[in-house]
Amino acid sequence: MTQELELQQDAITTVREFLTALQLDAVKEAVEVLHPDVVWKNTSLPDVRGLRRVGGVLRGLERNWAGFGVEIHHIAANGDIVLTDRTDILRVGPVSIAFWVTGTFELRDGRIILWHDHFSWENLLRGAVVGVVRAALPRR
Repeated sequence: MTQELELQQDAITTVREFLTALQLDAVKEAVEVLHPDVVWKNTSLPDVRGLRRVGGVLRGLERNWAGFGVEIHHIAANGDIVLTDRTDILRVGPVSIAFWVTGTFELRDGRIILWHDHFSWENLLRGAVVGVVRAALPRR
């Protein structure tokens, strides 16, 4: 493999490890792949800057009533830039909210320095309604 392909594969592996760690409630491991100057951007929400602040938000997933899941549909890299097309699943108590997300991850020195997620508020709301209905219906 060429050096460029190896760099891209390493970047994809880092992003996969990060998202998998979040899914497994292994926030400590997820934070280990973040750069100290990380910036987390979400559509129309304030940016979260710095390892301490991003780590603090992610530690909120370690509560018994909260959780995170992810289904990666597509992932591609160009150098240190990784693009993801995925479904994120946020769990709040018995309600699971699934919604589409595209993410851009930029790595520096092998660590994620930019995590920029784009999502539709309409799609998130639709996922919340479906999650509430599923949680309310009796299971067979």
